[in-house]
Amino acid sequence: MRNVIIIFLIVGSSCALMAQITSHAMRQQVSQSSQTLGRPVARVNGTVLTDRDLLREMYTIFPYARQHNGGFPKAMEEQIRAGALKMIVFEELVYQDAERRKLTIPAAKLDRAVQDFRKQFPSQQDYEQFLKTELNNSTAILREKVRRSLLIEQVLATEVGNKANVSDAEVKAYYEKNAEHFMTPESFAFQTISILPPEKASIAQLKEARKRADDALKAAKATKNYEEFGVLAEKISEDDFRVMMGDHKSAERDKLPPPVLQALLAMQVGQTSELIQVGQAYTIVRLNGHQAAGKQKFEDVKKPVRESMEKNRSEQLRSALDKRLRATAKVEVL
Repeated sequence: MRNVIIIFLIVGSSCALMAQITSHAMRQQVSQSSQTLGRPVARVNGTVLTDRDLLREMYTIFPYARQHNGGFPKAMEEQIRAGALKMIVFEELVYQDAERRKLTIPAAKLDRAVQDFRKQFPSQQDYEQFLKTELNNSTAILREKVRRSLLIEQVLATEVGNKANVSDAEVKAYYEKNAEHFMTPESFAFQTISILPPEKASIAQLKEARKRADDALKAAKATKNYEEFGVLAEKISEDDFRVMMGDHKSAERDKLPPPVLQALLAMQVGQTSELIQVGQAYTIVRLNGHQAAGKQKFEDVKKPVRESMEKNRSEQLRSALDKRLRATAKVEVL
C-alpha cells in the first residue's frame, strides 16, 4: 500500500480540478458526510485546510471506498490519510507559489475549464445540488476553485512536466548501459492436453488412464491448428489449462519438467508431440512458439523504457519541488 500512496503523492494528477473535487459518485459521498466535516487538519502559511479537503483526497487515492459505503479498510486508512494530507499540503504550497509569482490564467481558458467541469454532472439538478452542498450556491467560488486548479497545473507543467521529458538519446544510453535488464531467457509457448489418473490409482485405473491418453493422442494428432487443438483441450484435458484452450502462453526453459522440455526441443512450431509421461500422468503438447535467449530489441522496449524514465524523473522533480517549497513555509498539522 505504501507504494500506491507514493504513486498518488508524486505522479498522480490530484492537482487537477476533477481529482480535487472527485468523481460524481465520490462527490455524493462527500456531500453526505459534509455536515460533520469542516474541522481544520493543517495550516499552510496561515491558510487552513479542513477534513473536507482531506476526505476528497482520500477518495482520490482510494476510489474503491465507494464499494464500502464511503469507508476505508482499517488496515490502510492511516496510510491513506497520511498520503492525502501530504498531497493537499503540497497542492496548497504550489498554489501559493503561483500566487507569489503572479501567474495568471487567460479568461477564455478559465471559461472553458468551468464549462468542462459542469459537463461532469449528469443533470442540472445534480450540478445545482453540488453548488448548494459544496460551494454555498456560489458560481464565483467554483470559478475560483477552477482557477486555483489551473494555476497548480501550470506550475507543475513548468517545474515537473516539461523538465521530465526524456530524449531518444537518453533512452538509448540507458538501454546500452543496462543491457542485463533486457536479456530474455529461452522460452516456449505451447498448449497441453493432459490425462491425470487419481492419486494412489489402482492398476486398473492406470490402465484406463493410459487408454484415454492413447485416444487423446489420436484426436490431438488429427487437429490442424491452434484453435482445433484448443477446442479439443477444452473437451478432454484434465489439467487446469483446459479452460484456456490448453494454452500455457510463454514458459521459461528452466521452469519446465524435463520430459516436456525434451519433447519441445525436438519439435518444430506447429507440431504435436507424442505422449509424454510425467509421473503417472500423461500429457500431449502442441508447440506454438520458441523464443531463443537473447537481448530485446531497442525498438521493442523504447516506449516502456521512456515512460519509466519519465515517471522516475517526475517523482524526483516533484519531491524536489515539495522540499523547496516547504523550506520557506510554515506548515502545521493540526
